Amino acid sequence: MSATTERTERAAAEQGAAEQAADERILRTSPLRKLLARPELGSVVGALAVFVFFAVVADGFLRASSLSTVLYASSTIGIMAVPVALLMIGGEFDLSAGVLVTSSALISSMFSYQMTANTWVGAGVSLLVTLAIGAFNGFMLTRTKLPSFIVTLGTFLMLTGMNLGFTKLIDGTVSTKTIGDMEGFPSAHAVFASTFTVGGVDFKVTILWWLGLVALASWILLRTRVGNWIFAVGGNQDAARAVGVPVARTKIGLYMGVAFGAWISGQHLLFSFDAVQSGEGVGNELIYIIAAVIGGCLITGGYGSAIGSAVGALLFGMTSKGIVFAEWNPDWFKFFLGAMLLLATLLNVWVRKRAEANK
Repeated sequence: MSATTERTERAAAEQGAAEQAADERILRTSPLRKLLARPELGSVVGALAVFVFFAVVADGFLRASSLSTVLYASSTIGIMAVPVALLMIGGEFDLSAGVLVTSSALISSMFSYQMTANTWVGAGVSLLVTLAIGAFNGFMLTRTKLPSFIVTLGTFLMLTGMNLGFTKLIDGTVSTKTIGDMEGFPSAHAVFASTFTVGGVDFKVTILWWLGLVALASWILLRTRVGNWIFAVGGNQDAARAVGVPVARTKIGLYMGVAFGAWISGQHLLFSFDAVQSGEGVGNELIYIIAAVIGGCLITGGYGSAIGSAVGALLFGMTSKGIVFAEWNPDWFKFFLGAMLLLATLLNVWVRKRAEANK
């Protein structure tokens, strides 16, 4: 009798466990919950609306060559928007990102020219120095406990002065010497600034760099322990530290990630034109942040996605080029950019509240 009772109880327990597991599987696979939980939902809706709008009002917007131009404009922003988005998910900013792109290009160009070295040597030196600047930002932030706004604003001002000062000191002007005839330039140009053809339409290689960074960043965020650390640090760094998350190393790594993106963008800038103006890049850091925010990243950290930053960059590219194709006055571009920022932020807040309400 006791054996029968025991078997009955075990069967009931197994049935209850199976029903609970089934309920959990239903919860995990609910399409509505999954959709509402995605940080980039608002930006995707906005991107579709902008695409349809310019497809209607701009006659040449849907041409393959026009879409190629839009993708190129988006990629030049998106390459930087991806690591900036990861940094914002980690709860920090980098106001030096724009001028760091120019610094990377200047270091590569001036080292190659002054040392009469292969341009790849200059690019390698530039990578090391650029990563060191990113590590400096992260180190200063974690050691001084100052806000990232103050730390990176200081770096922004220092780099702005150094870009101009060193360029005039070494080259005598505000731009670098041309390196188009130096050894290694053709192969470097092929990697960072070449064009490839698909279906008779030319595309810039920066689009591939952009997509590759989005894929890499998405994998890091969603499939690795480091991704958990980034979300934890951005959500509550004290709680993250209490459970063993290496907060300092995570933040330093995020700043070095921004520096790596700046290096790629800087080499594209250099090998596209073979010379660099020392004053370029100022103000671009705000565009990178805007793309990340439009893509779903919260200013407070702990929320966002790499895919969202890509959609935000695509919105920027469609708007900037769509205005040209529609033959509007480009002076209105900043107005549309600001309106998109406000609308996307409001939509992202609404989507997040809906997601929390459906938990």
